[in-house]
Parts: sequence; structure tokens; C-alpha cells
Amino acid sequence: MTIRVDRILDAKGLACPMPIVKTKKAMDEIKSGLVLEVQATDSGSIADIQSWAIRAGHTYLGNKMNGNVIHHYLRKVNPVEVKPEQQYPVRLINDDLQHLMTQPHLFEHAMIIDVREPAEYAFGHVPGAISIPFGALAERAFELDPSKDIYVICRTGNRSDMAAQALTELGFAKVTNIIPGMSQWTGPIECEE
Repeated sequence: MTIRVDRILDAKGLACPMPIVKTKKAMDEIKSGLVLEVQATDSGSIADIQSWAIRAGHTYLGNKMNGNVIHHYLRKVNPVEVKPEQQYPVRLINDDLQHLMTQPHLFEHAMIIDVREPAEYAFGHVPGAISIPFGALAERAFELDPSKDIYVICRTGNRSDMAAQALTELGFAKVTNIIPGMSQWTGPIECEE
């Protein structure tokens, strides 16, 4: 099957949030009805770009793998159809989460969910955080306790924002996005061996 594309965006070698940032810019530059192919190597881009396209109102046509390159296909919709991007309203900065972590019984009433890819998590995560990559969140939501406060963290706050919105749509009421995330985390970290 050959997919006719109107523009190709090279996002190979880039990590979150750059594939989304570049995709958004490219979508702003093309006309309605045209198809953009985004070539990325970040496995997290599968869930990230698809979620962003849906939130922005564009059509995510699908993706294909060719070696280690993921080819995403998006169709730009008419501007009157595009939904303004929404940020998850409940946010907490890194320092506030670090302060909460000093509470002796935090994990009796709270969970920290790291939605980065497993390799990112392995090389350093917040102590006590549970790894649930964003792309697996919907299928693993049953692992979360809806009675607890859920703090969601990623590298920059973008994936965790989308994850917080997704969890809220799944019925979780006490969800908080941690910003700016692990890229600027100065607290303790744990690494997988």
C-alpha cells in the first residue's frame, strides 16, 4: 500500500517533546486536507503523536514501521474543525512533589505514575514511581487505585499532561500532572539495575 503524502517531516533522533513540537509546527504550515508524514525513532512518539493529533482535532491516519523508523501519517483538518489544545488544569511543580515525598505515609493515599518509556524510567525515576508507559496507560489503568491521589510524571510534562487527561476521561478524579518533570528533577532518583 502506497500512501500519498504532501510533506515529510524528519523527527528521527529526537525525544519527547520535540517530535510533537515539530509536528505541530509542520501542521500549522500545511493546508487543510493535506497529509503529513512524520518520521521518528522515539518509540514514545507512537502514543504521543496519535494523542496530540486527536486532542488538536487532526486525523491520525496510522503508522508503519520500517526498521527502527516509525512513519506517522496525519491529515490536517479544516481550521474550523481544529480543537484548541487543552492543558490539564491540575498541576504541581517538581519542588512541591519533592516536599510531598517527605511525608512518611504518602504512598498510603497516593501513587506516582511515570509515563515515560521503560528505558527512560530505568535510567532514573522518582523513588516509588510505577512505570506505565503512556502508550500502555489505557490497558493498564486497572492497576491504579482510583481512591488515591495520582501524580503523573514524564520527562517534560507533555506526555504526563496527555496521560492526566486520559486518566480523567477514564474516570479517575484525583489526578495531578507534575511539571516540568524528570528533565529538571533535582530530588532523589532510583535507577534499575
